[in-house]
Amino acid sequence: MNVAQLLIKCLENEGVEYIFGVPGEENIDVMDALLDSSIEFITTRHETSAAFMAGTYGRLTGKPGVCLATLGPGATNLLTGVANANMDHCPLIAITGQAGLNRQHKISHQYYDLVDIYAPVTKWNAQIKTGEIVPEVVRKAYQLAMQEKPGATHIDLPEDVASMEVTAQPLPITGHSLPQADEKVIQEAVDLLSKAEKPLILAGNGITRERATDELQALAEKADIPVVHSFMGKGALSWKHELSLLTAGLSGKDHITCGFQQSDLIIPIGFDMAETPPQNWNPTGETPILHIDTEEAEIDAYYPVALNVVGNIKENLKQLIEAVPAKERSLDWATSIRKNILDEYEQYQQNEAFPLKPQKIIADLRNAMGDDDIVISDVGAHKMWMARMYHTSKPNTCLISNGLASMGVAVPGAIAAKMAAPDRNVVAVCGDGSFLMTGAELETAVRLNLPIIILLWRDDGYGLIEWHQMKKFERPSYIEFGNPDFIKLAQSFGMEAFRVDQSTDLQKALDQAFSMNKPVLIDCPVDYSENMKLTEKLKNIICE
Repeated sequence: MNVAQLLIKCLENEGVEYIFGVPGEENIDVMDALLDSSIEFITTRHETSAAFMAGTYGRLTGKPGVCLATLGPGATNLLTGVANANMDHCPLIAITGQAGLNRQHKISHQYYDLVDIYAPVTKWNAQIKTGEIVPEVVRKAYQLAMQEKPGATHIDLPEDVASMEVTAQPLPITGHSLPQADEKVIQEAVDLLSKAEKPLILAGNGITRERATDELQALAEKADIPVVHSFMGKGALSWKHELSLLTAGLSGKDHITCGFQQSDLIIPIGFDMAETPPQNWNPTGETPILHIDTEEAEIDAYYPVALNVVGNIKENLKQLIEAVPAKERSLDWATSIRKNILDEYEQYQQNEAFPLKPQKIIADLRNAMGDDDIVISDVGAHKMWMARMYHTSKPNTCLISNGLASMGVAVPGAIAAKMAAPDRNVVAVCGDGSFLMTGAELETAVRLNLPIIILLWRDDGYGLIEWHQMKKFERPSYIEFGNPDFIKLAQSFGMEAFRVDQSTDLQKALDQAFSMNKPVLIDCPVDYSENMKLTEKLKNIICE
């Protein structure tokens, strides 16, 4: 067999089901090898979308999603999605075609050194210069992509190497496990928890990755500790649980700010600092941190670590649960915060204003979605509202990219989510700005007959940027744009489409869309004047 065939054989050995990508001239050997493979190639309309799909697939399954592009512009298009997965700690393997070794020493058509270009946005990468190393490269790329903290790896395959004959075979798959903290460290953590009067857990995405949600709940209940979630940690503890203080992450003041201010020990568990800087929730840098994660804490002036509990999160939480004494605390401070957040949600359930307020859109969406259904938020003003007010009962049911936080992630992400979880409803929440960045993937959804729903929040501008502009300068700057007729656009791809014309339309449209078992777009005008109203309201919060 040739090197390209061996590469595919090694990926099959790793259990790869799908490769997302765009074929090109320099990867034709790989594309041909896929015709005889059990791996299904998903042809996308843009390479960035392919990487978004692979990243979402990796986040939901825990197994690296695989994406492919050719050299030059194909590879640079792929780069944004790869960087997004890496910063969100989603396991991903990127494969790029490359110019032959015989022309890499000089200026050459479409040639850039992709190993150098990809190095800053991956955990590891390598170029295959001889066929015999393919099994080692694939095994290493797969293992490193999965190991905590997971992320992206990259394999670069020159076109002349791809066609060379080779006799190597895939390597056996080996396991990897994280160590546990020793008893001394656990006891020190117990001492910190016992001394604290108002400890507060900050639940990050690492809890979901390590499947430690049950242990989180058991620790919170035994030690009587409230839990607040990062954007990507949503659902680690059900929003219905009385200890849940829901979600933190706005850069300004919010209800949960009071919780952080009153806490005398913050316990981030599986928290990824790329999501939100500690300065936002520990602005004096004086509240001590009990850091529980798979790696030691990043050095940050506002993250004063009193103790690192490093290793397998699930097993370390089990040790803490066993060692910490049961305790009842006065939680009046936390109860009032929770009430304020939930009151705000309930307030807009029956709102009849049109265009719809963000709070109303979320209330209708939440009412239409089951606890196991998946919603993927794109990046924009809607993301902030979704993070604050779309409450979740289970992990990975509200996916928010909050590391690199690239616009355009939701539609491709929804496609991958439906492939990973075909029995669950999947909704992509998009702004009109982010939607048109990857909206060509509507064709992919139709071609694959994937019944995803696109809930489009339309305001004819970059709403999140305007929000920031208004807060700082009190005037907008170059954020408006025109839009197509989204109903006709969706229909031209062969999709069903509905337009919301009054406040009662959205709930009906969602219910009908779920019953149709086909791709559907819902065009919903949104009133983003609520953005600045929220800003002014939050300024006036007084922490007791």
